[in-house]
Parts: sequence; C-alpha cells; structure tokens
Amino acid sequence: MTVRNISNLAPQPPPRFTATPASLLNSAKELIIRTQEIQDQLVHKISCTGETASFATFLLPLAQNENVMTWEANLIKFYQYVSPNAELRTASREAKRLLADFTIETSMREDLFKLVKAAKEHASSDDMDIESQRLLRSEYRRYIANGLGLPSGPQRDRFKKISKRMSEVKIEFQRNLDEEDGGVWFTLQELAGVPSDVVERLEHDGEDERKVKVTYQYSDYFPVMDHAKNGETRKKLFLGFENKCQDNVPLFKEMIVLRDERARLLGYLNHAAYQLEDKMVSSTDTVNTFLEDLRLKLVGRGHEEIERLKKLKRANVGDGQYEGHYYLWDQRYYHRAMLEKEYMVDQQQIAEYFGLETTVERMMGIFSILFGLVFSEVSGGEKKQDCTWHPDVKLYHVWDDENQGGEFVGYLYLDLYSRHGKFGHPANFNIQPGFVDANGRRSYPSTALLCSFFKPSESKPCLLQHSEVLTLFHELGHAIHDLVAKTQYSRFHGTRTVQDFCETPSKMLENWCWLQGPLQSLSRHYVTGETIPEDMVESLVKVKKVNNGLFYLRQLHVSIFDMKIHQPECHDEIKSASMSAIYNALWQNITSLEGPRSSHGQPCEDWGHGPATFFHLLSDYGAGYYGYLLAEVYAQDMFYTLFKVDPLNPDEGRRYRRMILEKGGSQPEMQILMEFLGREPSAQAFYGELGI
Repeated sequence: MTVRNISNLAPQPPPRFTATPASLLNSAKELIIRTQEIQDQLVHKISCTGETASFATFLLPLAQNENVMTWEANLIKFYQYVSPNAELRTASREAKRLLADFTIETSMREDLFKLVKAAKEHASSDDMDIESQRLLRSEYRRYIANGLGLPSGPQRDRFKKISKRMSEVKIEFQRNLDEEDGGVWFTLQELAGVPSDVVERLEHDGEDERKVKVTYQYSDYFPVMDHAKNGETRKKLFLGFENKCQDNVPLFKEMIVLRDERARLLGYLNHAAYQLEDKMVSSTDTVNTFLEDLRLKLVGRGHEEIERLKKLKRANVGDGQYEGHYYLWDQRYYHRAMLEKEYMVDQQQIAEYFGLETTVERMMGIFSILFGLVFSEVSGGEKKQDCTWHPDVKLYHVWDDENQGGEFVGYLYLDLYSRHGKFGHPANFNIQPGFVDANGRRSYPSTALLCSFFKPSESKPCLLQHSEVLTLFHELGHAIHDLVAKTQYSRFHGTRTVQDFCETPSKMLENWCWLQGPLQSLSRHYVTGETIPEDMVESLVKVKKVNNGLFYLRQLHVSIFDMKIHQPECHDEIKSASMSAIYNALWQNITSLEGPRSSHGQPCEDWGHGPATFFHLLSDYGAGYYGYLLAEVYAQDMFYTLFKVDPLNPDEGRRYRRMILEKGGSQPEMQILMEFLGREPSAQAFYGELGI
C-alpha cells in the first residue's frame, strides 16, 4: 500500500460524527423544509413567468438540490447501522422514516410532475449531455412509478398509503436484524471439533463455565457450523439461526403483499414486472429462463456432489449410525472436511497467512497497482475524535497517484469488527456521494466498509479463511467503485447503477482471490511473516470448483424464490401463501439437501423462517437477487477477456476504472460494458468457469 503524509492537503474535510438524537431529527426536518421551499419557489417562478419548464430552468436546480440533500441525508441515515448509542440508532431510523415520507409526498406532487413532463416533452438531446438526458428520463419514470399515472382519488390515496407503509416495514425489519442478540447455549462437549480460539472468545455462563453461548453473528455461527463434529449441535444452531427475528416473519409477508398490490395498481402484472422495467434485463421471462436453464445445467452435478459428500459422512459417523440422509446443516461441515481429507486444504492453516489488518492493507496495495490510487491512513493527533463513530474505525484519505494527476479522490472508512446493534452483514455504505455542485466544484465521496469479524486477542490477530478474504475483497471493490466514480449527479454516483449491474465490478474482482500472484501478495503469516507457500496456493486454487454445483444451486434457490413470490398469478395467491414454506420447499427441492423431518419422519416445510433473516429481499434487491448471478456472467466475460493473462496490468486496470467505475450509473450500463469489451457480452466465460 502506498502511503504518504498528504492528508492535510485534502480539499474537503471528512464528515463529522457529532450528532445527538435531537440534532439528527432536527437536521432531517430542516432538510425537508429547505427542499420543499426550493421546490415551491421553482414552481412559483415558472408559473408566474409563463415560461415552459426546461431541464436548465427546472430539472437542473432540482438535481443540484438533490445532490446536497443526499449528501446530508445519507449521513443522517448512516447512524442507524453503526452507532454504538442505541438512542442515536433509533433517532436515525425515525429520521429515515421522515425523509422517506417526504420523498413519497414529493414524488406524488402533480405540480412538480407537470413541469417534469413539460421539460421532457421539450427536451433536445443536442442541448443535454448523456447523464442529464438519463436524469430526465429517470425523474419522469420516478413520478409515473410512484402513482402520478393514477387518477386522483381513492387509487392514488391507496398508493401513497402503501408506499409509506412499505418504508416503515423496511426500517422495522432492518432494526430487528441489527438489534438481534440471540444465540444457543452449548456445553463444551457439544462443541467438540470447534477450534479452541473460537470457543475461548464465546460468552461463558456465569453459573456453569462448561456452557458457552454461540450467537447468530457470522463470526460465531460459521466456525461452529464448519467444525462442530456433533450433528445435533449443527442442527440446533442451524434451526436457531433460521428462526431468529420472529417479528420479521409477518413483516416480510406484509411487504410482499404490499409490493404486489402497488404494482397492480400501476397496471403491471406483478412486482417483478414493475421492478425489471428499467433494468438491463427488462423481461421477467428472460430472467426466469436464465435461472431455470442454469438450474437444469447444475442439478446433475449437485446430485453427484451430494453422493460424494454422503460417502464422507458415512465414513465419519460409521455404518451403524448412518441413515442415508444428508441435511442442510451437514453441508458446511462436510464440505470443509472434504477439502481437508481429499485435497489437503486446511482452511485453519491457510487463515494463519491472512490476518485481517495486514490483508486489508495488502488489498489496498493491489487496488493501488490496478487503479492508480494512494491510501493515507489518518492516525494519531491527526485523527480527531469526531472523525469516526467508534474507536475501532479506521479512516483513510484516498488520492490518485502522481501518474494519475495526484488529485484527491475521497474518504474511506473501515469498520471491521462485530458489536451489538451494528449492521451484521458485510456491506459497503455510501456516507456522502460525489457530484458537481452548482458552482462547478466537485464534492468528494465518503464511503464505509462494514464487516462483523471477531476482535483480535492480545496474542492472536483476527485470521481470515479464504472465503472471508474473497468477501472482503468483494466489498472493498464496492468501496473503490464508490470512491472513484465521477458523475455530475449524486443519483448516479458509484454503485448507483441499475440493480442487475451493480454487483458486476465486485464480482469480477473476486477472481483475484483465486490467482497465485495476488494471493501471495495478500498473505503474511501472523507469526513468521512469511508469504503463503506456492504449493498451498496451488492446492487452494484446485478446489475452487469443488462442490460449486451445490454453491450455485443455493444461489439459484434464493433467486428463484425471489422471482416466484414476486410473480403470483393473482393478488389472492400471494395473500394466502406461506413465504417460509415456499422458501424451505424450494431450498430442499433445488439443492436436494434435506431439511428437518416431521414427528412422523416425513419431509416438511414448517421448520424455519429464512426470509425473515434476509434483508436483501426486502431491499432494492427484491425481484432482483438474480442480479448476483447475472453479474457473474458479465464479470467473467470482462475478466477472461482483459485480465486473465495479466491480472495486475495497470494499463487495463486504469482503462477499466475510466470506462466502467468512473461512470457509475450515469450512462446505460449495457452500452459502457459493450464499449469496454469491444463487443456484445457473452456467457461463454461464465459457463466455462462452471465447467458446463
């Protein structure tokens, strides 16, 4: 990682985290009042002069206000995900609700819509750049999609009520996940096989030191599911995880029903049709066919993989105990055991070369080579107390290197360790978007990478398994996308592309975690300081495709479930449907992994409520989770075409930065993809990678 002491030269200070619960709410209310005044003034000015609304006189001032509003609103809403103060998290959620309600009210103002429509009708592409043209189309569709095509009266009133309730449901659902603190108590004997350093950091029972609590945080859950020898232990923890956040069960159902009603009010067949209208793939038939074709290509391989894993299970438990079943809670354990026994890949041994802090620094080094970036950590007296929201957080100034012009890029925050109340899934959050202000000056972005790794002990750092290295590289890729984007409008900044493209850049970067050179450059043994040996890397790379049929069938399970619940034949069908039963049945049918059985020993579907734990499906990924798989098609095409031979080629890296990352969502995504590839995208590399 290239570091230089340049932070004091930054043209823009980092955001300050000094809010109180009261100030958050006041800031949200002031932002609403200020924005409404600007909207009213524009409407009044145009109506008084009698001039025709145009992009320059109406849309541009609105967009410039949206830039500032998003800049301030994102920071207000960010507290709910990270603040250690429960009152601040609550206030942030309430502020988010106020802002969402205001956005709904704005998107249903007829006076604003009439002027947007007039600007669209009189717009000339000769007078507008591509990004401004896209903004105009986006703004017009936003009003139509939010009910302005409906006649005034009961239908429009119902639409508004649905929209506001959906916003409330989403906030409440996420709150329940973030505040969840459940787990399962086990004896030490029940945790036989779990690494000692994992067991040592678990909460111990004050009355019985032989009992420890395994929480549902990934840093606890995955190591136990990977290593616990006792199948009943794994089953108990699996079912506990699948049944956490019970309050979310009715919320999930309510959201799916509301989405369907809203889509039908607007004249769409269902929510999936509504959601896909402006995506790269705009046809539900095309998405359904893509998913079904992939499932058919993989189902045979999945069966073969299960048969191999069953043999391993049979040898492990003994002929007398083996009953021929292979359960959902067996998969992580026996996959790990297969890698160790048959391929000599010991994930615990590999993890010794990937201490979290060191690995992150070396990932930045790879991004420096590829994209011409410089990362400068703010530390010591330079790091003021209000620059971050928690002592664990690291802050970096990010710059272009000298060959790229040495300009300031933005701020990167790393909040990597688990704590109560914090967003629990690895993710990147934009804190403040980049844009060009009304005076032509660039406002620079701030972005935060959130993870929930366990904290290091005094004698041992947090060590990452290879799958965690891959996840970290993926999410840091989102952060880089967020940082280097250069758009005029905040609406298109960074990862704000269409939903079925935004995962593509990070999916492509995952390939670097399967290459010998980059893997060795990321590694350093936490004791000896040595890089990971070549033979260990070779063994790891060889197992990339081991059981990947089951891995992709699980991705298909979620994607097919997502599309199914958002495409009911009629509204009554979704009202009477059991979300959990559909989810569980599809999981078992698509992967052929068995779930719990009824008291009569028969397969059943009423054993868990997985959708209640899955915020992606309640977020903008609803009827869009297929985008993860589609992103792999585009990602592998780009990687094999331009990076496979020389993955650290700085010329191609910088070209990729300019043509893909910097444009964010400001231009049609298929267009920029084709310009980068020099042709239409192909699925050949994706299917080749899968071996099908």
